[in-house]
Amino acid sequence: MGTARRTGHRSRRAPAAVALAALAAAGLAAPEAAAGDGGRGGRDRAAGAGTYANPVSRGFADTFADPAVVRGEDGHWYAFGTTDPLRSGEGTAHSIPVARSADLVHWSYAGDALDGAAPAFADHDAAYWAPDVVRHGGRYWLYFTVTQTTATGARDDSAIGVATAPTPAGPWTVHDEPVVAPRPAAGGEGFAWTFDPAHVVDSDGRRHLYYGSYHGGIWVTGLSDDGTETVGEPVQVATDNRFEGAYAVRRQGWWYLFASSGDCCAGPTTGYSVFVGRSRSVRGPFTDREGVPLTASRTGGTIVLTPNGNRWVGTGHNSVVTDDAGQDWIVYHAIDRARPYLDEPFGVNRRPMLIDRLDWVDGWPVVRGGRGASEGRQRAPYTGPRLPRALPAPEGRPAPRSRPGRRDAAYGDEFERGRLGPGWSWVRRDPAARVAGGRLVWPTQGADLHKENNTAAVLLRDAPDGDYTVETKLTIDLGEHTVRNHQQAGLVAYAGDDRWLRLSHVAIWNTRQTEFGAEQPYAGRVAYGSTTVGPPAGTTWLRLRHTTDPRTGEHRFRAYTSRDGRHWIAGGTWTVPAADRVRIGLVSHGGAGATAEFHHLRVHRP
Repeated sequence: MGTARRTGHRSRRAPAAVALAALAAAGLAAPEAAAGDGGRGGRDRAAGAGTYANPVSRGFADTFADPAVVRGEDGHWYAFGTTDPLRSGEGTAHSIPVARSADLVHWSYAGDALDGAAPAFADHDAAYWAPDVVRHGGRYWLYFTVTQTTATGARDDSAIGVATAPTPAGPWTVHDEPVVAPRPAAGGEGFAWTFDPAHVVDSDGRRHLYYGSYHGGIWVTGLSDDGTETVGEPVQVATDNRFEGAYAVRRQGWWYLFASSGDCCAGPTTGYSVFVGRSRSVRGPFTDREGVPLTASRTGGTIVLTPNGNRWVGTGHNSVVTDDAGQDWIVYHAIDRARPYLDEPFGVNRRPMLIDRLDWVDGWPVVRGGRGASEGRQRAPYTGPRLPRALPAPEGRPAPRSRPGRRDAAYGDEFERGRLGPGWSWVRRDPAARVAGGRLVWPTQGADLHKENNTAAVLLRDAPDGDYTVETKLTIDLGEHTVRNHQQAGLVAYAGDDRWLRLSHVAIWNTRQTEFGAEQPYAGRVAYGSTTVGPPAGTTWLRLRHTTDPRTGEHRFRAYTSRDGRHWIAGGTWTVPAADRVRIGLVSHGGAGATAEFHHLRVHRP
């Protein structure tokens, strides 16, 4: 379907933003709320010498998703969020809510950027998602997703809009033509997801815009000098069915493309995570630390931020800011797995804004030395006139390679006897599985374990007490690029049909991924979500490392993947309640048509 464009360049201004700008100019803006530490740890707050605790949005919002942050000429930072109610019970969605802070830790609500000034092409029920805000040419530019438009006469025809202002507090002038118009999807059915804009200026002064999401991939295009139209042919920089939420920064001659992956909004099982690739060109190609392109079918992406087993899951959709001492910080949203919804149970996912230190180690970004989202008190950013003589050293190296310890043969099987060894048991036995040639050969079943669809076979054995690592070496041919859905095989940590963890090599449309999924009961339903680890290969090694949380007794399982059995990528962590009996084993399901070959199942003890 074609895309209609309006003629002319009509624009309007947001009245609430005009009033906010007048207040700010008069020095009458609302005082900062002591959100970051509840009034504790505020020593020398103006110099950022105190501490803070996440979420930093607690003083003004219960949820503030997809945060983008810019610093104003007044010295304050301004955060812009996606359309949602800010507080539990509020019921009214905000048209790009804005928050203000003097120190990146204590934030207060500062109005809605698009209050009363929707672009003319926005439909009556449009929402405004995933804003990006930058200063360029003496003005501030706010790019945003418009979820429904009047441009096509169809539904779900998202587009990118833009507004400009002299200050981040407004008043915002809305441009009434889409910067990126709705795009018909490949194959002519529906529309590609034109979401999540990110504006950058290259070293030659030319402007570029990233945009896109799972349905259609992430693209980059040139922008006109006035920032309101695209220029030249767009280039795809990240594959569809894997990435969204682009954000790009330039550092030491490299462009780093951050992108989020996973379901943003699966409540307590949200595995949303941030990945990165880098390129010498703003237009790519972007590759990860392993040299795998973000456009590959066996998709690359170096992990920056992923659930680590504490209260925070769904750690994603980031921006990056730099404090007055030159230290970078990642700003993102996350979900408290104990309170995942704005108004319990279910409904809008509660996604408050968090901030954590972003270090650069060996040319790659890591959050808190690889430890991920913080739960306890942290050193605050340095802001204001009194700065440290030198920045503290990075908090640590990236997460260590998997060192599993010694093998415990009593809990494993090398599949060398022509049959399964002792200790195995089935949940719904699959007669097609057989041991031959030193491998367990298991065709993928046309069955699954997804929510109420508990029809797949599961091959299990007891797990040892205490800490351990379980590993398998898996060969499976899922092809590349062709559309195949949910065929998969891999490891499982199983406490029941509605509570399990699964690390598998899986086909998801045109991509092949190593997916670490979690399913659990929640409020009378079953929740499922997943995160992704490293890129798979024809033969992929998979590990789950089990530890026990010393505070809660919870079972903690962290995923690792490898393409050669020597170099391991550390992924996310899911938990299982302490009271549950967890068994370990293998699965091969998600759809018929492929065959998994397991070379071994090994258990290592520390």
